[in-house]
Amino acid sequence: MSEYLFLVPLLPFFGFLVNGLLLGRLPKSVISAVACGTVGISFILSILLFFELKGLPPGARVIEQVLFTWIPSGDMLHTNVGYLLDPLSAVMILVVSGVGFLIHVYSVGYMGHDASYGRFFTYMNLFTFSMLTLVLADNFLFMFVGWEGVGLCSYLLIGFWHERKSASDAGKKAFIVNRIGDFGFLIGIFLIFWNVGSLDFRVVMERAPEVFVFGGGLITATCILLFVGAIGKSAQIPLYVWLPDAMEGPTPVSALIHAATMVTAGVYMIARTNLLYMMAPDALLVVAVIGALTAIYAATIGLAQNDIKRVLAYSTVSQLGYMFLACGVASFTAGIFHLMTHAFFKALLFLGAGSVIHAMANEQDMRRMGGLRKYMPATFWTFLFATLAISGIPGFSGFFSKDEILWKSFSSGHGHWLFWVIGFVTAGLTAFYMFRLLYLTFYGKERMEESTRSHLHESPRSMTVPLVVLAVLSLIGGWVGIPHILGGTNYFEGWMEPVVSGGHAAASQALASGGGDAGMEVTLMVVSVALVLAAIFGAYTFYNKRPELATAWRSRLSGVHHLLVNKYFVDEIYGTILVRPVVYFSLFLWKVFDVVFIDGFINGVASVYSDISETVRTAQTGRVRTYATVFLLGVVVILAYFIWI
Repeated sequence: MSEYLFLVPLLPFFGFLVNGLLLGRLPKSVISAVACGTVGISFILSILLFFELKGLPPGARVIEQVLFTWIPSGDMLHTNVGYLLDPLSAVMILVVSGVGFLIHVYSVGYMGHDASYGRFFTYMNLFTFSMLTLVLADNFLFMFVGWEGVGLCSYLLIGFWHERKSASDAGKKAFIVNRIGDFGFLIGIFLIFWNVGSLDFRVVMERAPEVFVFGGGLITATCILLFVGAIGKSAQIPLYVWLPDAMEGPTPVSALIHAATMVTAGVYMIARTNLLYMMAPDALLVVAVIGALTAIYAATIGLAQNDIKRVLAYSTVSQLGYMFLACGVASFTAGIFHLMTHAFFKALLFLGAGSVIHAMANEQDMRRMGGLRKYMPATFWTFLFATLAISGIPGFSGFFSKDEILWKSFSSGHGHWLFWVIGFVTAGLTAFYMFRLLYLTFYGKERMEESTRSHLHESPRSMTVPLVVLAVLSLIGGWVGIPHILGGTNYFEGWMEPVVSGGHAAASQALASGGGDAGMEVTLMVVSVALVLAAIFGAYTFYNKRPELATAWRSRLSGVHHLLVNKYFVDEIYGTILVRPVVYFSLFLWKVFDVVFIDGFINGVASVYSDISETVRTAQTGRVRTYATVFLLGVVVILAYFIWI
C-alpha cells in the first residue's frame, strides 16, 4: 500500500477540482458524493497504511515517497515533493481524514439549504488536501505549502458568508494575524537551511546536533521563531484573537478547522521538530510558559461567554494551551495524545452546538435556550459524552490525555510544580464552564420565543450519525493511552516512541525525565478528579438547581464579570495600540504622500505640458495664408540674424 501514499492528500484535491471546475453545474447529490467520497476513501487508505506501518519493526516504521524534484538549485538547495509516513504523521492523517470525513457527512445536512452548497464543499476539500499535505510533507518547504494552504482555506471558510460584514472582517482578521506568525516561522526555516544546508526533516534531525550547540543562542532563536508560527496558527497568546471571531463561519468549519485540524498544526510542527527543541531548553521553557498562560487565560474568559460557539472557541484556545504545555515540558507524546482525543470531543461539541443552532433557527445565545434535551435527545446525549470527556471524567478519552499532561508537567525534568498548578486550576475551570454550557442549553426553563419552540426538532440522520460516532470515540478514544499506573499498556506512548525519543546523544540526554513515583501520580490524579467533580457540582448548583445564585454572584462580582465578558478588552487594546496607528499611518501614506506628493508631482508635470500644448496648438489654424505669412516672417528673422552676425 505504501506506493499509494500520495493518494491520501491527492483524493481530496481531486474532489476540489471536480466540484470547483464544475461549480454551479452539478446537483447537490453529486457534490456530496464527490466531496464526502474522496475524503472517505482517503480515510480508508490511511487505515490501510497505518496497519502496514504497524507491521514494520518499531525502529523501521518510516515510509517515504518522493514524487518528483521540486526545486533543484546547484548543491545548495534540493527540495522534493515527497511524503513521510511515520507514527506521528500516521496519527495525524487518521485524525484529519477520519474526523474530516464525519464533518463532511454532517455538513450535507447542515448546509443542505445553503445557496453556495457547492462552493462550501469545494473549500472543504481544498482545506483537507492542504492539511494532509502539511502533516505528510517530508521537508519544511513542502510543509509550508500546506501550512499556507490551510491559512488560505481558513480565510475562505471563515468568511464564507461574505455578504455579512462580521464574517468578512473575521476572515480578514484570521488571515492577517496568521501572516504575523508565519513571518516568524519562515525566518526560522531560513535559519535552518542557512545552517544545516537542507530542509529535509530527516537530514535536518541528523545534522542538527553537529551544527548547533546544545542550548546555544542560534538553536534557541530558531526554535522560538518556529514557535512564533505555531502561536499564530494554533491561537496562543498573543496571537489568539482571530480564533474566537472565526465562529462567524458555518459551524462545520469550526469543527474541522478550529477544533480538529488546522489549529493543531503548531502542536504537530513542534512534535515533528522535537529534537531541535530538546537541544534548546530555553525555547522549551517559552513553549511551556505560553501554553500554560494561554490555557488558564482562555478558560477564565470561557466562564462568562454567552454565545455557545464562543464558549467552545475559548475552550479550544485553552486546550491548545494544554498541548503546548505538554510539549514545553518535553512530553511530546502527551501533547499529540491530547491533540487526538481533543479532535474527537471538540469536533463533537462544535457539531452538537451546530445541531442546536440548526434547531434554534440560528440562535446562538444560551440565555435564549434551555430545556432542549427533550426536543433533541440524540444531540443531548452525544453532547453530554463530549462534555464529560473534555472535563476529564475517568474512563472518557479526555481524562487519560489530560491527566498525562498534568503528571508530566509535575514530574518531567522540564516541568515545574507551578505548571501543574496552572493545569490543575484550568481543569476545574474547564469542567465548570462546560457544564454551565450544558445546563443553560439543555436543562432548566425554556427561554426561547414561542415561534422558535414550535419548530424545535432533532437534526436529520446525516447530522446525528456523525455525532454518535464521535461520541463513541470521545469515550473510547483515550483507551489506547491508559497509563501503567492504572493497569494499562499505554500503546500510544509505545507507538510514538520512535519519533520522540530518537536522535543524537545530546538530545537523548535532554530527554531524561525527573522524579516522581506511583503514589504521587495517583494522588495528583485523585485530587484532579475531585476538583473536576466539585466544579461540576458548582455548575449544577448555579445554573440548574438554584440559578438565582448565579445572578447574585454576577451582581456581586460585576467588575470581574464585565472584564471576562469583554475578554479583558484585548481586542480594544490591540485596536488602540496596533490597528489604529497602522490605519492612520496608511491613510497618511495614501492622502498625503501618495495623493499630494506622488500624484501631485506627476499631475503637476502633466498639467504644465498640457498648458504649453494648449498654447502652442493655437498656431495650428488650418489657413494656408496664415502659414505662408508665418513662414515669411520666419525667413525674415533668419536672414536678419545672419546679416546681423
